[in-house]
Amino acid sequence: QVQLVESGGGLVQPGGSLRLSCTASTLTLDYYAIGWFRQAPGKEREGVSCIRSSDSRTYYADSVKGRFTISRDNAKNTVYLQMNSLKPEDTAGYYCATGPIYRCSASYPPSEREYGYWGQGTQVTVSS
Repeated sequence: QVQLVESGGGLVQPGGSLRLSCTASTLTLDYYAIGWFRQAPGKEREGVSCIRSSDSRTYYADSVKGRFTISRDNAKNTVYLQMNSLKPEDTAGYYCATGPIYRCSASYPPSEREYGYWGQGTQVTVSS
C-alpha cells in the first residue's frame, strides 16, 4: 500500500515562506508524476503544481506562478513545494499525490481524477 506523507504546513504571515515536503513509503517518487493540490473550505480541490518523473518538467497554476517552486530529491524520496510571498488566498489544505499518471507539463496541469495515491494533507494558513 502506497502511503504519502506531507509535512511543513503551518501558520505564516502574508509575504512569508513555507516549504512543504512529500515523502512516500513503498514507492519511489521518481516513477510517476507528482502533483500538489490544495483545497480551501467551500472550494473545489485545485491542482497547484506537478513535476514529471522523466525530465522534471513542471506545471504551475497561474495563481502561484513565480511564487511556488516544485522540486524533487530522489535520494531522500521526497518532493518539495517551496512557497514564497504567501498570500491569504493561499490558505488551504495542501495535498501531494502520485500515480499512475506520468504526464505533467506547462500545458498539462494535474487533474485530481488522474492521481490514485494521496497523502493526508497539511494545513497552510496565511494570516496576520
